[in-house]
Amino acid sequence: MEKAIDITEFDYPLPDERIARFPLEDRAASKLLLFRDGTIGESVFRNVADYLPAGAMVVFNNTKVIRARLLFHKATGARIEIFCLEPHEPADYERAFAVTGSCQWHCIVGNSKKWKEGPLQIEYDGGVLSAERLPAGDVIRFAWSSEHTFGQLLELLGRTPIPPYLCRESEEIDTVRYQTVYSRWEGSVAAPTAGLHFTPEIIASLPERGFETAEVTLHVGAGTFLPVKEKDARNHHMHTEFFQVELDTLERLAAAADAGRIVAVGTTSVRTLESLAVLGERVLLGGDAEPECTIGQWEAYRNGATAENAPSPLTALAAWMRAQGMTRLHSATEIMITPGYRWRTLRGLITNFHQPQSTLLLLVSALIGDRWREVYKYALEHGFRFLSYGDSSLLMPESDMRATGK
Repeated sequence: MEKAIDITEFDYPLPDERIARFPLEDRAASKLLLFRDGTIGESVFRNVADYLPAGAMVVFNNTKVIRARLLFHKATGARIEIFCLEPHEPADYERAFAVTGSCQWHCIVGNSKKWKEGPLQIEYDGGVLSAERLPAGDVIRFAWSSEHTFGQLLELLGRTPIPPYLCRESEEIDTVRYQTVYSRWEGSVAAPTAGLHFTPEIIASLPERGFETAEVTLHVGAGTFLPVKEKDARNHHMHTEFFQVELDTLERLAAAADAGRIVAVGTTSVRTLESLAVLGERVLLGGDAEPECTIGQWEAYRNGATAENAPSPLTALAAWMRAQGMTRLHSATEIMITPGYRWRTLRGLITNFHQPQSTLLLLVSALIGDRWREVYKYALEHGFRFLSYGDSSLLMPESDMRATGK
């Protein structure tokens, strides 16, 4: 990135009362802002399929939010919160949730000044969960004697990690509503909130109306809530998130991307799709995908043009996977999508309304340009609810951004 990105240019007034503190009872009753053909309008989310382009492939992030907040109390009464971010040992998410006896996680410790030394404990029916600080910075070692897996202990003892800007403790309603109806793979500490509006009925209706659906997995990290504190957003350090995709899904995504038919549900699906394309470009540029090598924050901007008759990046990546005998790809990404980004896969986006001066708002601007100001102005003037539990939008750029390279 050569041109500075002044984050103050991505600001707007967000009154506190416009932040949705709780979800609507009916997921599909949320308002839906429409940005299509250069015009702005609105509908209700249950009608979203009426406004999708013909033959669109709708891509969902099927990650599942874990009950990542564990509350310990010392004998003095001091409350220590341990927020599990990502597994350290075992490092693989599936094994980390299935392990018994002990494991290690990267964590954030709340009220850490009160935890000077010694283990913390939580008693539960069947055993005791202990937490011990290790010398390796943010790593916590958990140990327990019962036959529970660590995933089961989180379900039993943990709390849902709702966004900090909701300024409240999690409640029972969050256990269900801060989770998409299609969540499958445990690992997120924040929900892919654009998907919270979908109901099983809406999803079931998509194939009936001629739309395809596909699922990818990106485990959303707490870094998604980090504000951009640097005036030049290029100096913001993007967080790492882990993702995976099945080979047969990737092949379907490649065909849809080549035809300009992909509509992503949420920015996490976008980050996954564009990260897959970057891996494909590694192949096209003469190397291999190296999925174990994290996709850098600015790698997508450095990749040069490929041969004119070369396959698309997703097609190249799928062919590479087949040659390697892989049926599922795991990788990690720090990709940051800002104005001027060259899109590889996307035709449209379903997303909520994001915080001022955030990386998510930068992504929206990369998709629809300065028109984001008009979109957010309309939302503020027409009673839309903002942020994670807020209303939704369908953003369709006036031209095929993937084809034009804008």
